Amino acid sequence: MSEIYDKLMNCCKSVRSRTDFEPKVALVLGSGLGDYADSIKVVTEIEYKDIEGFPVSTVPGHAGKFIFGYVGEVPVVCMKGRVHYYEGYPVSDVVLPARLMKLLGAEILFLTNASGGMNKSFKAGDLMLITDHIGMFVPNPLIGQNVDELGTRFPDMSHVYDLDLQEIIRNAAKQNQIDLKEGVYVQLTGPSYESPAEIKMLSGFADAVGMSTVVEAIAANHAGMKICGISCICNLAAGMNPTPLSHKEVQEAADMTAPKFTKLVTDSILALGRLDCVASAE
Repeated sequence: MSEIYDKLMNCCKSVRSRTDFEPKVALVLGSGLGDYADSIKVVTEIEYKDIEGFPVSTVPGHAGKFIFGYVGEVPVVCMKGRVHYYEGYPVSDVVLPARLMKLLGAEILFLTNASGGMNKSFKAGDLMLITDHIGMFVPNPLIGQNVDELGTRFPDMSHVYDLDLQEIIRNAAKQNQIDLKEGVYVQLTGPSYESPAEIKMLSGFADAVGMSTVVEAIAANHAGMKICGISCICNLAAGMNPTPLSHKEVQEAADMTAPKFTKLVTDSILALGRLDCVASAE
């Protein structure tokens, strides 16, 4: 076995020593979106620091713990805070949580993030359904010896964001009269925000930019999970906004968006749970 897989299995063993809860949906909460966890019927919580070998969040707005519980009747595991490549962790550690949630039983990975809008029709507070992604300057998490226990050496990336799950989120937005944008998300390394010149280059082929999500989606796709994602547009990107960018602005925009974000994510997870039941019955 590889060192990466050994570490993953040790983390899994550490979690299983604390809970036997088996989730069906894994939810990752991005910057400023952690309050969604308050709407979950909690069974147990495990702080990242209490999991042997697990990377710990260091960013404001990322609490750093797993929450196991229910959204309606759907068993979920929620990451209240993620780890980022810019925190200094190797990319294998950045994607370890997604792989771990798969091992714990999750079949669907629901990714969320805070991002800068590059599409000129977007404004702060908008929610964007992620339909595809681009990774820029971040290493692919599958580089190195393939972990055969997780997936194939050369995974297909044609539909990383599951088409059926996208439709479920669209329907949830429509039912709640939420103006859901759609687009391509691009991940850069951070932690510095992008320069106006970088935004000018990126805006030709993407709609939102941030510092997470893509590497997690690649690793989850490799492991056979179904993936969907929502990006909270928290500001307009550099060169499109007269004021300097700040993390405080990101958190304030996320707070403003919280009610519709909560409703959209909750109704989407409830529908995902029904989809899982149908699949199980077949």
